[in-house]
Amino acid sequence: MSESTNSPDTLKALQELIDVVAQLRSPDGGCPWDLAQTPQSLTPYVIEEAYEVVDAIATGNPDAIADELGDLLLQVVLQAQIASESHQFSLADVASRITEKLIRRHPHVFGDVTVDSVEEVRQNWEQIKDTENGDTPEVQSLSGKLSRYARQLPPLMAAMKLSKKTAAVGFEWDNAEGVWDKFHEEVGEFEQALRHEDKASQQGELGDILFVLVNLARWYDIDPHEALRETNHKFIRRFAMVEAACDRPLSDYTLAELDALWDRAKAAIAAAEVGIRDSGVGKD
Repeated sequence: MSESTNSPDTLKALQELIDVVAQLRSPDGGCPWDLAQTPQSLTPYVIEEAYEVVDAIATGNPDAIADELGDLLLQVVLQAQIASESHQFSLADVASRITEKLIRRHPHVFGDVTVDSVEEVRQNWEQIKDTENGDTPEVQSLSGKLSRYARQLPPLMAAMKLSKKTAAVGFEWDNAEGVWDKFHEEVGEFEQALRHEDKASQQGELGDILFVLVNLARWYDIDPHEALRETNHKFIRRFAMVEAACDRPLSDYTLAELDALWDRAKAAIAAAEVGIRDSGVGKD
C-alpha cells in the first residue's frame, strides 16, 4: 500500500538504509567488498542501475520499478557515505542542494514569475541552468555547452543534444534530402576507409554515419535511443525462436539453415503482431 513520501515510515526507512550502508562501510565488521569501493569503481553501477530503472518503467511493473529505484538509491547513499568519510560532502548536502536547485529553477512555483506554457517553463529552466553554470549572455559559448553534453551524456543522447542545439541556431540542412545526401556521402567515405585506411580512420567514419543517422531521426521526430532499444529486444525475440526451433547446438547448423530459421521466426512474429492489431487488443 502506497504512502506519503514525507510520512514517518518513509523517513524511518531512509534512515535504516543510511545506517545499513554506514555499517557496510565500517572498518569494524563491515563488508570487505563495500570497503574496497571508491566513487570511481562504483561509476559503472550508477549507469547500470539507471538503465535498469528505465527498463523496469518500460515494463510497467510497480514491484520491479520499486526494486530498481531502490538499487539506484543505494548508489546515491553509498556515494554520499564514501564522500562523508573524507569530509567532502554528506547525504544531507546532496538533498539540500537538489532542494535548493528545484526551488531556484521553479520561480513560477516558489517565486513571483508567471508562465503561460510548458515551453516557457523549459526556457526559464534552461536560462537559470546557464546562469548556474556561469554561462551568462556575455560569456556564453555554445561550444562550451556542447562539450558538457559530450562529456556527461551517453553518446547517442549527446549526439541528439548536439544536433538539436546547433540546429536551433541555424546550423541546419535546408531539408531532409540534404541529410540523406550527407548520409550517403558518409557511407561512401566509410567504405573507402574500410578498404584503404587504418582502424582509427574507420572508426571515425563510422562515427560520422551514426551522427548523421541521429540527425535523420531528429528530422523525422524519431527517438534513436528508443528505436535501437526496440530493435535490440526484437533481435532477442527472434533469436529466442531460432534457439527454440533447434534440436542440436547452434554451431552445428550452417549459416543457410540459421537464416531460414531466422526468416521463419521473423514471419511468425510479424503474423502474431498483425493478429494482435486485428483483434483490437490494447484498444479503448
